[in-house]
Amino acid sequence: MIQIAIILGSTRPGRRVEDVARWVAETAGRHSAVKAGEAVLELVDIADYDLPLLDEPAPAIFGSYQNAHTKRWAATIDRFDAFVFVTPEYNSAIPGALKNAIDYLYAEWNDKAAGIVSYGVFGGTRAAEQLRQTMGELKIADVHAHVAINPYHDFDFTDSEAGVCVPGERQETALNTMLDEVLAWSQALRVLREPAASAGSRPGPA
Repeated sequence: MIQIAIILGSTRPGRRVEDVARWVAETAGRHSAVKAGEAVLELVDIADYDLPLLDEPAPAIFGSYQNAHTKRWAATIDRFDAFVFVTPEYNSAIPGALKNAIDYLYAEWNDKAAGIVSYGVFGGTRAAEQLRQTMGELKIADVHAHVAINPYHDFDFTDSEAGVCVPGERQETALNTMLDEVLAWSQALRVLREPAASAGSRPGPA
């Protein structure tokens, strides 16, 4: 079974990330692999971890975490095989809180697949591009398919000033395509995440 974290990438009061992530979880929950029990989804909100500005004395690549909040965050991320990052675009970039949360860890991100759901006036595409650069450094395989949410087209402002995220069929198709790629890459990378188990499952010489 593939464990996928839907990561809420903003901590700002009044944020829309909860609404967008809710749509992602509900839509992804109808994906055939999820319905068949081949994949499971979990919302992971960085706001729940109260991570201060990076305060670990050693670079994350050494894995010598000193602080309780880092160890808790590391234990959470380590459980997953893949990620869907849900991020707004702030000034042509991802939120500082998301970059901070990512920078806390290293090995826990390695050899896993990820997709991006971005949102903003221009669909959050510039934030997505910045996030792709960061994922490359962490040995995360970010998939090509991308969901770009535009508030003008994908939110309903009828009953709420903040709006409700209600993307149409086109965005649902894009999300399912992204999930197909995330699942395929996650399966392919299993040999790197679990080398002993993968080696044990191969047939021996004839």
